[in-house]
Amino acid sequence: MYKKTFHGGVHPYDGKEFARDIPFQTWLPKGDLVFHLNQHIGKPAKPLVQKGDSVLAGQIIAEADGFVSANIISSVSGTVKAIEKRENVLGTTDLSIVVVNDGQYTLSEGVGTEVDPTTLTTQEILEKVKAAGIVGLGGAGFPTHVKLAPKDPAAIKYVIANGAECEPYITCDDQLMRNYADEIVGGLKIMLQLFPNAEGVVLIEENKPEAIAAVQKVCANENKIHVHPVHVKYPQGGERAIMDVVAGKHIKLGMLPADVGCVVDNVATVRAIYRAVAKTEPLMERGFTVSGDGVNKPCNLIVKIGTSFEEMLEAAGGFKDGEEPEKILCGGPMMGFAMPWLSAAVNKNNNALTVLKKDPVAEAEKQQTACLRCGRCGQVCPIGLVPQMMAAAAEKKDYARYEKKLYGLECIACGSCTFTCPAKRPLMQLFKQTKAEIMAAKRR
Repeated sequence: MYKKTFHGGVHPYDGKEFARDIPFQTWLPKGDLVFHLNQHIGKPAKPLVQKGDSVLAGQIIAEADGFVSANIISSVSGTVKAIEKRENVLGTTDLSIVVVNDGQYTLSEGVGTEVDPTTLTTQEILEKVKAAGIVGLGGAGFPTHVKLAPKDPAAIKYVIANGAECEPYITCDDQLMRNYADEIVGGLKIMLQLFPNAEGVVLIEENKPEAIAAVQKVCANENKIHVHPVHVKYPQGGERAIMDVVAGKHIKLGMLPADVGCVVDNVATVRAIYRAVAKTEPLMERGFTVSGDGVNKPCNLIVKIGTSFEEMLEAAGGFKDGEEPEKILCGGPMMGFAMPWLSAAVNKNNNALTVLKKDPVAEAEKQQTACLRCGRCGQVCPIGLVPQMMAAAAEKKDYARYEKKLYGLECIACGSCTFTCPAKRPLMQLFKQTKAEIMAAKRR
């Protein structure tokens, strides 16, 4: 019997009411499309086109350049304008392919061809997923064809579709489950073909009753697929929390979910698997939420990958009352990050633009004090770490203690410790910086 929740976690204001009941609308891009070559974990993709080339929607314009890498697919038809560095959501620049959209959306040959997945071999399924350029759409961006090919497929006991969507304000996965439950269950059935000893689980937080009902209806007659409603708690959608709830398993530093018999993918990724295998449709678009009290019309969109965030803001009617907000985030307020510009393009693993009138981080900085040693940060950590001690080691640059004694690299940067800290200390930001410095030293 699956559990309903995990150890630790917090209950932030979820902000779901802004967009949870707003149906999807399709947004067709107006400007150029920008395709960053490293919109996934692993080595950047290698361009297959040159300036001046004509491209079609669904065409591979950059190929995976390594074992952990992913193809980049043009989401429109048009002409390659440039291959140059362009701004990304992190405030730096990436080598990118810029395509001028001709507005015709002419499909590449073979895109849309229907296939019976049950007639395909394991290798054929994996090749279709790889060709489609699918990565983790929940934020991680890990190439999906790699995740679906563990060393021992027979050891996989659970294939989990993550529909928790616990990050505040974001509601596109909720809408995806309400409207495309058949394709999500179809994707899960395809994944189960790869793992003969596994059962499928669709995990959904209880604050999404419409999504739960929609998925339950579709899989009512499926013997190997179950819907598992779980308590509303952040970060319920984290891989570690999910494995704890469904499989009762914990992974150690350096381990992958497959090492404890689990494969976990976001519901958007699972749907993309279905579209790639059954419809021969590569990853060209995704669900996207624009929300917050700083926009006029919060919305859920189906957006072409490569569209600018400026257009996402336009789709939501611009800033509320025409006033510049204090905080603009790529993602949500817990695990998202402040955007230095809106000229950046939507990548495969970007699911939201959150616009807030007030900056809660700036307000917290005004109230910050020394550590009170209350221990609340340790009580809410879903990994069971001791953020108070980690912070002390990080501030002293005692990286050996941080990594070896306190297991600081296991931190998933969920922000629960920062959220609950009465001293308003920026713990997560400190841990992110410390991890970056340790990993940079290892690379050197």
